[in-house]
Amino acid sequence: MRTYELMFITDARVADEEVESITEDVKTLLTAKGGQVLRVEQWGRRKLAYEIAKQREGKYTLLYLTGEPEELDVREVEYRMRQNDNILRFLTVRTDEDYKRAGMPLPTEAPPESESESESDDEDAAEAKTGGDEEE
Repeated sequence: MRTYELMFITDARVADEEVESITEDVKTLLTAKGGQVLRVEQWGRRKLAYEIAKQREGKYTLLYLTGEPEELDVREVEYRMRQNDNILRFLTVRTDEDYKRAGMPLPTEAPPESESESESDDEDAAEAKTGGDEEE
């Protein structure tokens, strides 16, 4: 199973409803053959690193995808994005190899429990036992 991240930047002058419509179209194309969109993040309006088509700002959208290569037709989605004048830039990155190298679980798996949460629970329990009076 492969995982991908697909980010695209739309023109900042485009209404939020239109950005949602573009996102839904992309999701429909990706899920048509059995691919899966795990998560969609709307980053909102941000300043661009450099001017694109006389624009200094854009609306960022990030999609996390998973599926087999024949299920996710990434080339078709990129082709459609190239034709859309409201999309300034897009980038699709395959991430499953990076997850394997880093020893991290794939996004389809449940994330491991973070150590900071368990440490704070242990500290709270220790404080409750002592009554919170460490100064005597």
